[in-house]
Amino acid sequence: MSMSLRSLAMICAVFLPAQAAYANEVEDQLQAAFDSGELAGLHGVLVRRDGQTLAEAYFEGQDQRWGDPLGERQFGPEELHDLRSISKSIVSLLYGIALDRDLVPPPEAGLLAQFPEYADLADPQRNAITIEHVLTMQMGLEWNEQLPYTNPKNSEVAMELAEDKLRFILSRPIVDTPGTTWSYSGGSTALLGALISRGSGQTLAEFAQEALFQPLGINKSDWVLGLDGKTHAAASGLRLTAPDLARIGTLLANKGQYQGQQIVSQDWITRSFSAHAAAGGLRYGYQWWLAPVGTPPVWAAGFGNGGQRLTVGQKTGTVVVIQAGNYNQPDDWKLPVKLMEEFLIPGLPPK
Repeated sequence: MSMSLRSLAMICAVFLPAQAAYANEVEDQLQAAFDSGELAGLHGVLVRRDGQTLAEAYFEGQDQRWGDPLGERQFGPEELHDLRSISKSIVSLLYGIALDRDLVPPPEAGLLAQFPEYADLADPQRNAITIEHVLTMQMGLEWNEQLPYTNPKNSEVAMELAEDKLRFILSRPIVDTPGTTWSYSGGSTALLGALISRGSGQTLAEFAQEALFQPLGINKSDWVLGLDGKTHAAASGLRLTAPDLARIGTLLANKGQYQGQQIVSQDWITRSFSAHAAAGGLRYGYQWWLAPVGTPPVWAAGFGNGGQRLTVGQKTGTVVVIQAGNYNQPDDWKLPVKLMEEFLIPGLPPK
């Protein structure tokens, strides 16, 4: 483990015995499990609450930048890391900020009306799609991301390869009544990114820097351009450090406030973390995953290919960041679930 909080935890033990004990135990257990091969692909873990770090650990492993190999890396708090589809959740947050500034249409507005250059696509069903359907991935359009992301027939890959990304998305055949069926879609996030850029007059990365990153003190970021070399990969291209991603989690836990500044409205956080659809046994909000159907709404999270996680406990305000490199593996979800259930939740100091 390249970085440990053990020394700091020992100093604070007199004042914060529960937190210090938790940090020592979690970091020791993670290191032992990683050394034994039990946590293959793990790159980093960070647990925070009320702005205080409860545990933090980083490891070594192979990494990528949006699919391009980076080789063996020694991870740490200054190392940028792919968020992959946590990018979707960040774009939703950016949309809320843009909405607060009256730069983008409200959720109830029609989608196709925002893209008049594609008026030739209009039909009664397509005209019924709203921004809310985009935010909740219930557009009713044909979209298949169940195929591997190495397959050009995967809809997100096909979108990136298309000459006109927006036309590709908007022209997909209607297969369900908008608002009735959830279908995982990077195309939805690309539409939100386009609306943010059009409304703000900035690129997605520029708006993110000015409206979100700078107020949070995030000075290091990388938002990868898509295959067209012009627009940023809204659905999966953002790279941040673990501590900076945790800052965003703290913002969410504090209902849109950070160090006394209201960066996004509390109303948008509430709407984002409200269940709008059922998604494979989980609930789904405005591009955020929510606790399973039939359970209390105790957490909201961004998930990313390879095992990336940003999880916010809605009652305790606990923020968990997980970085991993199990890209394009169908069981990549098992590592973050194992970490949460076996290492991070047990022994967590009470609020």
